[in-house]
Amino acid sequence: MVLSKDEVQLLRSLAAQLKTFALEHAASGRRQRWERHNSLQPERPLFLADQLPWNELSSACMPENAVIMDPYWRRVEIWMRREIWKAENLRTDMVVDPYVKLPVPYRNSGRGIVSKVTELKLDKSGDVASQQMQAVLCEPEDIDKIKTPVIEALPDLTARVTSEADEIFGTILPWRFTGPVMHLGAWDNIAYWMGVENLYIELIDRPEMMHAIMERMVETYFAEAEQYNRLKLYDTAENYCHCSQTYMPGEDPEREHTSYNGWAFGLAQPFTSVSPKVTQEFECAYMQRVFPLFKNIYYGCCDRLDDRLEMVSALPNVRKISCSPWSQREAFAEKLPSNIIMSNKPSPAFLAEDSLNEDEVRKDIRRTVNAAARYGKKLELILKDVSTVRYDVNRLKRFCQIVMEEIGA
Repeated sequence: MVLSKDEVQLLRSLAAQLKTFALEHAASGRRQRWERHNSLQPERPLFLADQLPWNELSSACMPENAVIMDPYWRRVEIWMRREIWKAENLRTDMVVDPYVKLPVPYRNSGRGIVSKVTELKLDKSGDVASQQMQAVLCEPEDIDKIKTPVIEALPDLTARVTSEADEIFGTILPWRFTGPVMHLGAWDNIAYWMGVENLYIELIDRPEMMHAIMERMVETYFAEAEQYNRLKLYDTAENYCHCSQTYMPGEDPEREHTSYNGWAFGLAQPFTSVSPKVTQEFECAYMQRVFPLFKNIYYGCCDRLDDRLEMVSALPNVRKISCSPWSQREAFAEKLPSNIIMSNKPSPAFLAEDSLNEDEVRKDIRRTVNAAARYGKKLELILKDVSTVRYDVNRLKRFCQIVMEEIGA
């Protein structure tokens, strides 16, 4: 689809705005601050905010309100708008890179199973929904439904985007292709295929079937990574993994696009409700084999991990571990090895109340900062999974201001 003159001008205007923030962030040393942080030499804790309720923040950032008709450039437009909005409105340690990030064109066939999910939304305009999963993976013979993803480069689209990007951005701002980052949350997928309750029951009643499922998942991870590496598609330019910035000092921005030069993220969120022993047997034993495919791993999301940190932190190449609102943060900070970053998730529930209780927010952030300091751990805070701010943008801005004040920014 040919871009109109107005669409080209829009992309150029957005790129010019990104350039302004990129220059500001470079002058203030934001990237270098993350490099020191990620190499375990931080000046202070760092803070980011992502996964926001865009329907409540800016209509211009909603996909249905994009101006550009072409599907590829429409995606780029929305990404640029959201980056600009965050840079303009939120006080965080976010870094805008000095180039436009364009998703490398490729196709992933997926793992062959289509989830059957019923959703219930309180706010029809938002993305957040309660979900009920209907089991489609029920018996051992159903394991054959799990297919190996087929990864295909799209050279024709790549050539077209390359030509158009050169013309669009010209001397305004350089651009780079960013590739995929692998999601290694096998148990999140299995929960969608089985239903959460069934997953727990089968771990008890048919553990041999669950082991067979994980063996199959590991096979697919190896095959998927091998294809990304052979096609040189894996991401090394995004500088972002699971809502955390991943800059490391001395990394060549032109390094080979393989998983061995990139990040991936693992998690087992349903395992918050199983014992550490089950986590070791059904998650860690398998990820022990998968994680060496990647240079760096971010582990965890909303799962509770303070009671199983010893086994999770021993997994290969783990650099950051999530301390969710369900983890006891003092125990987490005490047990976390000093060579792994404590990636804390402040509770987004503060933003969903009738009004923002600033004293409680400050008290909560201070508790986290003090816990990390008490045990000498490197800390980052990432506000994510924000379902609602009750259509009050100012409370989100104020939340970010409070966090930055408490971490000494």
